[in-house]
Amino acid sequence: MANVNLKINGIDVSAPEGSTILEAAHIAGIKIPTLCFLKEINEIGACRMCVVEVKGARNLVAACVHPINEGMEVQTNTPKLIKSRKRTLQLLLSNHDKKCLSCVRSGKCELQELCQELGVEDENYYEGAMPPSIIDSSATHMVRDNSKCILCRRCTAVCEKVQSVGVIGPNNRGFETFIGSPFDMGLGDTSCVSCGQCINACPTGALYEKEYIDDILDAIADPSKHVVVQPAPSVRAALGEEFGYPMGTDVEGKMAAALRRIGFDKVFDTDFSADLTIVEEATELLERVTTGGVLPMITSCSPGWIKYCEHYYPDQLAHLSSCKSPQQMFGAITKTYYAEKMGIDPKDIVCVSVMPCTAKKFEIGRDDQAAAGVPDVDISITTRELARLIRKVGIDFRSLPDEGFDDPLGESTGAGVIFGATGGVMEAALRTAVEKLTGETLEKVEFHEVRGTEGIKEAEYDVAGMKVKVAVASGLSNAKKIMDKVRAGEADYQFIEIMCCPGGCVNGGGQPQVHADVRNFTDVRAIRAKVLYDNDANKPIRKSHENPSINKLYDEYLGHYGSEKAHHILHTSYVERVINKI
Repeated sequence: MANVNLKINGIDVSAPEGSTILEAAHIAGIKIPTLCFLKEINEIGACRMCVVEVKGARNLVAACVHPINEGMEVQTNTPKLIKSRKRTLQLLLSNHDKKCLSCVRSGKCELQELCQELGVEDENYYEGAMPPSIIDSSATHMVRDNSKCILCRRCTAVCEKVQSVGVIGPNNRGFETFIGSPFDMGLGDTSCVSCGQCINACPTGALYEKEYIDDILDAIADPSKHVVVQPAPSVRAALGEEFGYPMGTDVEGKMAAALRRIGFDKVFDTDFSADLTIVEEATELLERVTTGGVLPMITSCSPGWIKYCEHYYPDQLAHLSSCKSPQQMFGAITKTYYAEKMGIDPKDIVCVSVMPCTAKKFEIGRDDQAAAGVPDVDISITTRELARLIRKVGIDFRSLPDEGFDDPLGESTGAGVIFGATGGVMEAALRTAVEKLTGETLEKVEFHEVRGTEGIKEAEYDVAGMKVKVAVASGLSNAKKIMDKVRAGEADYQFIEIMCCPGGCVNGGGQPQVHADVRNFTDVRAIRAKVLYDNDANKPIRKSHENPSINKLYDEYLGHYGSEKAHHILHTSYVERVINKI
């Protein structure tokens, strides 16, 4: 591709043909402010924060959508532009709830940051009517507060284009416009899948997860309760960002230390139950392959994906693995096996999960998720909530030593930790399934074909003389492409992994929010995923079926992989759901 030469603020810049002014400026190290823009998701030039002056143009142009051309001369920081941007911010603030001190995004709000950078001191510059504050808390996982909304449409673009769900959009017109669901339905009454990608896209505090920090502290303070915690693989890959560590820093040891100091009775690890999920899922796959069961089998670890399938592909539910997710398997084992070993009534155990995922808040309330007659998991919080909890109880995260997890539900393999990256569940399952099919030791455990952040990946392996074709999809728009092939009978795969969030759990709706300036030019998913793959490479055991604690669990309690007892405790069922969307 040819390059185009132009000048930005008098600096010679060369950028690929087809680039926008915003992209060319980024190459030159020049920042142009944005609010509505998300690369390849919301490129609408609506907020007017990115306007620049182009020599020869009659009006200011939006840098995020305006293409460059040879010899173009651009100014990005003239007094005229600064005045225009300040006026835009003042207008946005004119009907914005400015209670910043109590806002969940205070200090990390893109609107607030721009006001500080551009010196917008008088927040009441334009005074007039305020639209009514509409707060929707009908969904299990999140709250929408339209008094904080700036109508950037980033949330609606993600919901429609990335996730193919489309349950939110602009309602009414003009001054009465607000983001909501059709026919004034609450979000909880729509076919929202609880993925939380809209929260990650939002530049302000208009969208946030329902918080359960105080519930955890109350449980810990109750002497009659035995409170255990399980952090998911992806949490360790992103939590450090909340405390000033560079993106891509593995903080597993400090995370375990922090959880212990918060006051949990036991600090376990969801990686353990990721291994457990693999041995059950691989067993189920092998049984389907050898007995003529429903193929392709599709993974069931992502609750957002499961809910999407129940809404949009209810006729394909037989393809789903019946295995519970690692979160739910952990809770089920905690309140059966662990409770029995420790002599604790399951009713007195409070199982807390720390997840990169807001859909986990919905999952804990699903039917058929109570192996011991009580909910498998009691409270699910996000990575962001854990960071707020750590700050709330006064822990200096950066000064903590590295500590390990407690036994027996804290031991895991490399296969368990890569669950958080797209393709990780597939790779972990292949490590076990290939050995079981061939009866031979798998020396090379890496399956690079299913790694990477591409939305859809395919691979074919020759295993014991059998062709095994697999597919991996992340992001529900990509899941839709795969499922349409399955529904049409055109999918010749044996095994499919689907993750709701693009890039997998490392990019989950509960992970630390990343400023649009970073999201637009950095592959956040790949950086966080590398943490998990590096962790895997450094593990002494890298196959789930070789986890000593897993094998001890079966020897002492479950019997064998796929046993009747294992099915009762570790497997679940699904339901058909209606579609309510725009």
